[in-house]
Amino acid sequence: MPVIKLTIAYDGTNYHGWQNQTSLSTVQGKLEKALFKITGESTRIHGAGRTDAGVHAVGQVAHFTSSRSFKPETWVRGLNALLPPDIAIRSARRVLPPFHARFSAWQKTYTYFIYCGKRRSPFLRQTAWHLPYTLDIRKMRSAAKRLLGSHDFTSFCATVKGRENCMVNLKKIEIIKLGERIQITLTANRFLQYMVRNIVGFLVEVGRARRTGEEIPSLLEAKNRTLAGPTAPPQGLFLVRVSY
Repeated sequence: MPVIKLTIAYDGTNYHGWQNQTSLSTVQGKLEKALFKITGESTRIHGAGRTDAGVHAVGQVAHFTSSRSFKPETWVRGLNALLPPDIAIRSARRVLPPFHARFSAWQKTYTYFIYCGKRRSPFLRQTAWHLPYTLDIRKMRSAAKRLLGSHDFTSFCATVKGRENCMVNLKKIEIIKLGERIQITLTANRFLQYMVRNIVGFLVEVGRARRTGEEIPSLLEAKNRTLAGPTAPPQGLFLVRVSY
């Protein structure tokens, strides 16, 4: 059967993450319901990454198979007509097996947004972390460099299950200040659960002079999540791009 690759954007505010959960609204669940209405088939859609509750995407990738031989643009129009306004199909295309949205990806990029205005913004409350004070960007950039490369990121991961492999090749961290906003972009071959939010939480502590970048080698070596500081809230995080 044809394999269809979708690129998807969504506002994750109203969803309990990407992955299906019993009795909870999820992005995957909304997509599968829309596919059923189009095809009459129970179709499982596979995502490139399982974004958490409240996390957004501008470049999530997913795939599914169907006996229906619709043109790619027909899939886009049909799904967008049935999906809620906070989920949109950006593109669709046929791909050859054994393409898999998750396992065929070789790197992903996430961006985290921080708003440092003194007054809260009603327009940014669901797309940025509001921190009403100045952060030392120079110190944050210096600390971020120490995270680059292949490391065991257990200290920046959610609870590790069993013998989970926590080795990640973190290829890029870019921190940009745009007026009252700070944009932190990370690219890696893979990401662990909460990894980006935990790294951002630590870098914010560095920016507030509560922690230093010199701690990072010992934190990585310790493989202890409790030592690495707070987890940034979900609303500032966006899955930007998945590379194949």
